[in-house]
Amino acid sequence: MSLLFEPTPDGAGRYLDWILSGLGWTLSLALGAWTIALVVGTLVGVARTLPKGILPRLGRVYVEVFRNIPLLVQMFFWYFILPELLPVRVGMAIKQIDPPWGSFVPALICLGLFTAARIAEQVRAGLQALPRGQIQAASALGFGRAGMYRLILLPQAFRIILPTLTNEFMTIFKNTSVALTIGLVELTATAREINENTFRTFEAFGVVTMVYLAIALIAWQIMHRIERAMRSPSFASGSSRP
Repeated sequence: MSLLFEPTPDGAGRYLDWILSGLGWTLSLALGAWTIALVVGTLVGVARTLPKGILPRLGRVYVEVFRNIPLLVQMFFWYFILPELLPVRVGMAIKQIDPPWGSFVPALICLGLFTAARIAEQVRAGLQALPRGQIQAASALGFGRAGMYRLILLPQAFRIILPTLTNEFMTIFKNTSVALTIGLVELTATAREINENTFRTFEAFGVVTMVYLAIALIAWQIMHRIERAMRSPSFASGSSRP
């Protein structure tokens, strides 16, 4: 642990400052990507449960594409390939974004859309787990499709899938380490830089491992409390099953 308090090669601070900086980028990336994933995943999951039309087909295509292409390949696509496919001026503007934003934005989009495909399937499963009587009762009361989903179906579906959403949040936090491949200096990249400067591999990666574990446990505890607060007696007892 003494490594954290040693000065960095540039003399501008300590290695602890590097760890805190990497942690800040990791948390920003995880929370931002989670927000994108939750919004997009909910919309796609709802689209997949619609009875007819093109939206269910588009939702299925989205899920199959983003869920079945490795995350690393998708990360390279957003960072290296997409600028080449866009008009020259737009592509050059993207390439000239100042670091670390030039790496952060593609990583944010990639992680958000990748995780959205997984959340979409969970939302679909949660909606399909609800009794058919819910839809029939909402229709009898005069609810339109948008109001039915927003006020009746989605709140109940989220209560069902909250434990799996907790797992997805912890997964997206760990997946931020893939962003080091496109130059974002998050926690794992920070550990690698410290190791390259000090050759103290065990200490560098040991500290970062403990940080990952601590954040994961904190996130699990927060989500567990939210789950307990949102759980209704009917779902807890299993009486909601069709």
